[in-house]
This record gives sequence, structure tokens and C-alpha cells, in this order.
Amino acid sequence: MRVKAIVTIAALLSAGFAAADDEGVAWESLNEGQQRVLSSFADGWESMPVDRQMRLSVGADRWLKMSATQRQHAQRRFQKWRELPDADRQRIRENYRQFQNLSPTERKRIRDNYHRFRDLRQDRRQQLRDRYRDMTPEQRKRMRDRMTDRRPRSGVRD
Repeated sequence: MRVKAIVTIAALLSAGFAAADDEGVAWESLNEGQQRVLSSFADGWESMPVDRQMRLSVGADRWLKMSATQRQHAQRRFQKWRELPDADRQRIRENYRQFQNLSPTERKRIRDNYHRFRDLRQDRRQQLRDRYRDMTPEQRKRMRDRMTDRRPRSGVRD
């Protein structure tokens, strides 16, 4: 059950899969490893929507290529995901959809900002979180607008 759930989430979150044809993915076309990982889906495979078959087959491939450590990490992330309230999961899904609709330049800018934030000392990150939390919605909007216009600073780290 745990592997099935992890593979499902990994497949849903994976963005790099090829489109399946109208006929779907035949169970017999899956390799032995994919069939083993997806065995709990075997009975309903043929009636499953084509896009889900494709996501699951790609997810099974990713699972099989992971090391034991990577699988444990994925299991922990999935457990945390399952423990989130439905509203939080829905918000995360919506944010992901919005992110995917951004231009490549905007996605890169967001990733770069995330990496810069992640590289800050923990106390500095907490200061920034506290400051953001204390802002009014108008102040937050002005800050986001400024950040959109700002070019990344090179070599400056706190």
C-alpha cells in the first residue's frame, strides 16, 4: 500500500512524461519491475484513464531507479503529504499549477530566490519569516511587486 501511494504521488508530481496514445498503456507492455511496483493496480489497469496509466508507469520507473535512501526520503515526504489537511494539499496543488503556467524565466527567478533563501543562516530566515508574517496584505503586495522588478543580486549573501 505504501509503495502504491508513493508511486502515485511521484507520478502526479512528475512533469516530464510523454503523452500516451488514445489506447493507453497495455499492462503487458510494462516491464517486470513496473508490474511488480504497480501490482495493486493490475485488476483495474485496463479501465484506468490513459493519463493515469502513463503517470503511474513513469512513476514506477522513477521508483525503480531510486536508491534505498531516496525511497526512504520519498516515503517520509509522502507521509508528511498525507498528514496535511485537505485544504493545504489543495492550496499546494493550485500553487503548483500556477507555477507550471509561468514562463521559464519566471520559474527560474522563483527557484533562484528559493535557493538564496535556503542558503541564508537559519536565524536570518526566521527574521524574514517573522517580518513577512507581521506585514499587512498591502505591504506584502508592494514587496512582491518590488521583487518582481528586482534583478538577482550576485555574490551577496547574509
